[in-house]
Amino acid sequence: MPADIPESIRFLHEIEIGLGAWSWGDRVVWNYGKGYNDADIESGFNVSVENGVCFVDTADIYGNGRSEHLLGQFLKQNQTPVIVATKFFPLPWRWSKASVTRALHNSLERLGLERVDLYQIHWPSPLIPVETYVEGLASAHRLGLARAVGVSNYNKNQMQRAITVLSKYDIPLASNQVEYHLLNRSIEKNGLLARCQELGIRLIAYSPLAMGLLTGKYNSENLPPGTRNGKYSSIIKEIQPLIHLMTSIGQDLGGKSVAQVALNWCICKNTLPIPGAKNFHQAEMNAGSIGWRLTGEQISKLDAASDQFTK
Repeated sequence: MPADIPESIRFLHEIEIGLGAWSWGDRVVWNYGKGYNDADIESGFNVSVENGVCFVDTADIYGNGRSEHLLGQFLKQNQTPVIVATKFFPLPWRWSKASVTRALHNSLERLGLERVDLYQIHWPSPLIPVETYVEGLASAHRLGLARAVGVSNYNKNQMQRAITVLSKYDIPLASNQVEYHLLNRSIEKNGLLARCQELGIRLIAYSPLAMGLLTGKYNSENLPPGTRNGKYSSIIKEIQPLIHLMTSIGQDLGGKSVAQVALNWCICKNTLPIPGAKNFHQAEMNAGSIGWRLTGEQISKLDAASDQFTK
């Protein structure tokens, strides 16, 4: 960890892995209510925190607020301290900096909290300048509603504009949350990952298992369901050599799963992966990806085998 990271955001750099709550209540992508329910989700949450996975990332738009509501319930019933992150989605009618703090108040009500540890802008808006919403983040921080603030899906230019606004108030940009996994390494190739590491901004990797493709359970005969089918079905066959390599590496490491290899690769790249967990078994699998490290040679092999999937 770089020594010059502000004390107020060092906690994010001390976390190896988190828990993503996108699937909690989401029927469109994750088919919430079909194959898993609230009890399954709660079981996954409890197993996660029991195994030291105590950073949970949600958003006001996940399940139309259902994800935050469920997390709030789980926090009341489980006394283990949890670091909570949520996000503000730039809906078309949210056009002012005040809309950021208003949305956060609503999120806090659903979560049953007085403040969150990390509040993020979910996506840059095509209509509203970066500076407007980041001013809202600064207000949330100054009001004590957020311990730290970050962005999500921001490129290098947008991230720098956010830094410039926050610097006026002496507030560090804590994080940038982007898609990152072995099938999408664009942030390595466009320089965003290196820039975050240079500035001490925590890179939070969402969809680190490529929405299930990097678990090894899907192939040409067993395609992912729902919208994931359309997004990834065309490359299922092409990724099988990579999956075979990950299987072999996992065996060399004493029986680590394909998914655990994929998550540990993200950790070894100095990012914070936040895989989802819809049940007890997925949570246990996620937790098994920490406490060890791939070797440099294994990382190089995975890089070479996955390079073709990011142009």
